[in-house]
Amino acid sequence: MKTDLLIAMLADGPRAPSRAAVGRRLGGGVMFGVAAALLLLVFVVPGGIPTKALVARLSMPMFWAKLALPASMTVAALAVVSRLSQPGVPTERAWKMLCVPIALVWLAALATLADAPASLRAALVLGHTWQTCLTHIVLLSVPGLAALLTAVRGLAPTRPALAGAATGLLAGAIGALAYSLRCPEMEPPFWATWYLLGMAVPALAGALLGPRWIRW
Repeated sequence: MKTDLLIAMLADGPRAPSRAAVGRRLGGGVMFGVAAALLLLVFVVPGGIPTKALVARLSMPMFWAKLALPASMTVAALAVVSRLSQPGVPTERAWKMLCVPIALVWLAALATLADAPASLRAALVLGHTWQTCLTHIVLLSVPGLAALLTAVRGLAPTRPALAGAATGLLAGAIGALAYSLRCPEMEPPFWATWYLLGMAVPALAGALLGPRWIRW
């Protein structure tokens, strides 16, 4: 092959997406995921958003602490997905940022369980809604997972399984963020168990779908 022809082929070949392109695609996927999760919460999940109860909870510090878990996970997972969508961009710092809210909620959960009588510890973990929490978070994450996997597919992930897992975790965090608006549970052991499990299910789904859906 002639050198000038090879250079021309390389110049005309596919290029890594710009940071602006990554931001546009992932931002659109996140906005769609949030909007779809809220619509599902209102029109599909039994009970919807209990407006009076939600207004009452706004004055509770523990409500904001609960909301902070999926909110921070959403921001951190978005940073991981963004970096995995760009070849050669380091991800170590983003992964560490993702571990911070998980570590904090587990420390809070363990402290709560340590201070509670042994007879109450199971109730602190199970709460009143453990049978539905996981299902609802996964349900609310489905539209976001589809939209975000499609967005990542149009970028340049070089590790499809890992990128798919991070994308699923992002979708799960969005689902948990929406669900927290109706969730009556106020104890950290409950969030540390069921919210994180709810995020882990779409993360697993993303890891399985990634090699087929976002491979390029």
